[in-house]
Amino acid sequence: MARHKTYDCSAGCPVEATLDLIGGKWKGLILYHLLDGTLRFGELRKCIPGVTARMLTQQLRELEASGLVHREVHAEVPPRVEYSLTELGESLRKVVLALKAWGEGYLGRASPKPQRLASVR
Repeated sequence: MARHKTYDCSAGCPVEATLDLIGGKWKGLILYHLLDGTLRFGELRKCIPGVTARMLTQQLRELEASGLVHREVHAEVPPRVEYSLTELGESLRKVVLALKAWGEGYLGRASPKPQRLASVR
């Protein structure tokens, strides 16, 4: 059973909670690739060539523990394991696609100069 972290909520608390669930180098990529449907471990690994098997396993376990990813083991020899988004994971579709769109814009910029914006608080 997954333990839920408690947050000392301030104005940014919901952002902190979301980033705790999907943050890190690989979780967003895993979620993005699962948007298209169920994938086996090897298929996910091919989609994300920079991840090691150990790290992919760890990230998938964390996503499963948080209720975002469903893991299904089929009783075959060798066992077939498939991963898919849960209803909760599917609810992140717009968030993940927004990250993709933002990244496309960022990568397409002509000038790599960062600009400071006024605080949103």
